Amino acid sequence: MGARPQLRKPYFFSLEDIDAVAAAVAAHAPGFTPRVGLILGSGLGAVAEAATDVVAEIPYTDIPDWPESTVWGHAGKLILGHWVGQPVMIMQGRAHYYEGYTMAQIGLPVRVMRRLGAEFFFVTNAAGGVNPEFNPGDLMLIRDHINFMGLAGHSPLRGPNLDAFGPRFPDMGRAYDRQLMALARAVAAEKGIVLREGVYVGVGGPQFETPADLRFLHTIGVDAVGMSTVPEVVTAVHSGMRVLGVSGISNRANLDGETITSHEEVLEAGRVMTPNLAALIEGVLARL
Repeated sequence: MGARPQLRKPYFFSLEDIDAVAAAVAAHAPGFTPRVGLILGSGLGAVAEAATDVVAEIPYTDIPDWPESTVWGHAGKLILGHWVGQPVMIMQGRAHYYEGYTMAQIGLPVRVMRRLGAEFFFVTNAAGGVNPEFNPGDLMLIRDHINFMGLAGHSPLRGPNLDAFGPRFPDMGRAYDRQLMALARAVAAEKGIVLREGVYVGVGGPQFETPADLRFLHTIGVDAVGMSTVPEVVTAVHSGMRVLGVSGISNRANLDGETITSHEEVLEAGRVMTPNLAALIEGVLARL
């Protein structure tokens, strides 16, 4: 196989473009229809090892127009298979806006999940704990988010509306599905998993936030901060998918400027969180 052609960087994918990518994925697993799409964030890729009956493992480089992660800690592989009987489509790693991709490229995988049949979208990330009560290794159920990137105009929905997915102006009042959150709470209680809850904010990155940034975010009600997730959730909601979001708290936010945050710290926390995150996702899948 030759080198991958250089990726296009469009601001908009047509329905025909998206269906072409979906067809390329489907060709690796004829007849497979995912019910759940799942994105695993920084250092959390090992969660996918809990999936059994793997039908196909596809490197992102083998999928046309699929954005490839360039960040250490993202395997860059799409897994199609079954987890506790549920057909799942799992992304081991994601692309980020700060890597130079357009918002349309960030949203493309979610569009493809939907066109292949996924009804549910589970999204995870590694995030800094802005809430002082949160500790590294905690899991946080995302109740709501603040979309700093989108408020500034960087939206995956920019361009002509794709009516086949959803309306021009999708309502984000209940972006995170109430019933899925209730299932997650029940699973956590049953398995003895500490599950925090709170508001996630999506920022552009790749630089970590200044202490002043973090104090501002804390003031406006943010509990965890990261550089992903929100564009994907916006795309999923517009596509009519039911969303469950979980942040893995990778570090305490540096509100006083006395500590140094590193990507290595984020990845190490991911390894610690993986068993609980896998158990939580598995429990929710079993109850769908």
